[in-house]
Amino acid sequence: MTAPTPSSPLNPRKPMTRTARSAWYALAAASLLYGGHAQAQAGARSSPAVDVPTLPLVRYTLPNGMTALLSEDHSAPVVALTVWYHVGSKNEKPGRTGFAHLFEHMMFEGSANVGTGEHRRMIQSLGGIFNGTTTEDRTNYFETLPSNQLETAIWLESDRMATLLTRLNQERLDAEREIVKNERRLRVDNQPFGVADEVTSAALFPSTHPYSWPVIGSMTDLSAASLEDVRDFFRTYYSPSNATIAISGDIDVARTRALLDRYFGAIPRGPAIERPRVPATTLAAEKRLVLEDSRARLPQIQLTWPTVGRHSPDKYALDAVASILTLDRTSRLRKLLVYDRQLATSVVAFNNDSEDAGYFQVFVTPRPNASLTEIEALVDSVIGTVKAGPLSPAEVTRVKNYAAVSAVTGLQTRLTRAEVLASGQVFDGDPLSYRADIARRQAVTPADVQRVARQYLGSGRVVLSMVPAGKLDQVSRPSLPFTNVTPAAAAAPAPSATGTR
Repeated sequence: MTAPTPSSPLNPRKPMTRTARSAWYALAAASLLYGGHAQAQAGARSSPAVDVPTLPLVRYTLPNGMTALLSEDHSAPVVALTVWYHVGSKNEKPGRTGFAHLFEHMMFEGSANVGTGEHRRMIQSLGGIFNGTTTEDRTNYFETLPSNQLETAIWLESDRMATLLTRLNQERLDAEREIVKNERRLRVDNQPFGVADEVTSAALFPSTHPYSWPVIGSMTDLSAASLEDVRDFFRTYYSPSNATIAISGDIDVARTRALLDRYFGAIPRGPAIERPRVPATTLAAEKRLVLEDSRARLPQIQLTWPTVGRHSPDKYALDAVASILTLDRTSRLRKLLVYDRQLATSVVAFNNDSEDAGYFQVFVTPRPNASLTEIEALVDSVIGTVKAGPLSPAEVTRVKNYAAVSAVTGLQTRLTRAEVLASGQVFDGDPLSYRADIARRQAVTPADVQRVARQYLGSGRVVLSMVPAGKLDQVSRPSLPFTNVTPAAAAAPAPSATGTR
């Protein structure tokens, strides 16, 4: 393959992985809250039909099995491209975790015609931005750049799909493995309560369940990965037949199709993939866990229930429950804990629906001296009011309108459009499935909200009390039996600022 010629400068790449799901959802909820509160309040007065835009779309499949989604928009000379591989940590095996995330890193470190670090330098020199992310269910790589440089982005993506293994040797594997280990140290092991998500997932799901291990992998598994293990993972999952490319923006469809045929057409189809079977998960009883951390000064509490995956119709009503609890300062749980009782600085509820399973979580950061026991009792009391009902139509309409406004306004950027189209294709077989998603959210009734709260938010849950090391008296309901899941390093006393060096 011959590289197109690049041309000018931009910002450094920021690593972007999904290793702390609760923190990510808390930030997302907070940013949406302050960006959309006024619209949500205004929309609560009525529930008009939502005018959902249909993105322009040309969809076709290359002979090697790769799906292409082209969405033409000439309002600005900008184009966004995203490549989704239908592989995430879910596709790994116990004892061999972290491969999907490891490849997210390795895909930026050179291929047959692109040297180490050249991918980022090329995109930046063109005035573009780029990144990649990994979840339990998929890995994606994306660029946004001037539309006259689209060919460069297509070439770069095709070159690393076709030829990454030509540059993969033991030295490169060892280097990237250490980078991922350092990322784990930075984002998980050295953060206060950084392993909270991991211990919760391990308690929610059996050890063989593909959602029980962390996306970033364990230190032990990363160390054990052999060169042949990694090559086999790439050969299995990084092929055109397991990939979807979505391009949105200032494109000519005929020319773009010719570029895709030119650069991706000769890459051979990959092997048939056996997807993991993901069983439905329930908990027969409550599990109470305690996580101590010497770096923490204040406790936190997290309550998590197993729920449903992306394809269950119940996910829409569960999302509505989360909004009714904590969407804004007038929502039931946030109003009570943060404003009325002033027991917490923040409270976030969300329903996480991955492709094949999900969970509902309430995460509370208390004020100093607030009791986790009292907070847990109040959370249960407020959820009990949702179960008892009846909810008012106005309360449910308000959160539905907020969801519709957020979904439609989110389609304003080219990159979001490309990602939405790719997500629909990969998970639903329909790149325009976002339209049905919005319609199903609008169809949720007060009775649906009450039903799913009763069905899923019961006694089978994980209650995680996070406390400073040695402060077991701060645990929620300390008289009840609990399992201490504290890693040895987190329980160690924090080094003294005046100690000897």
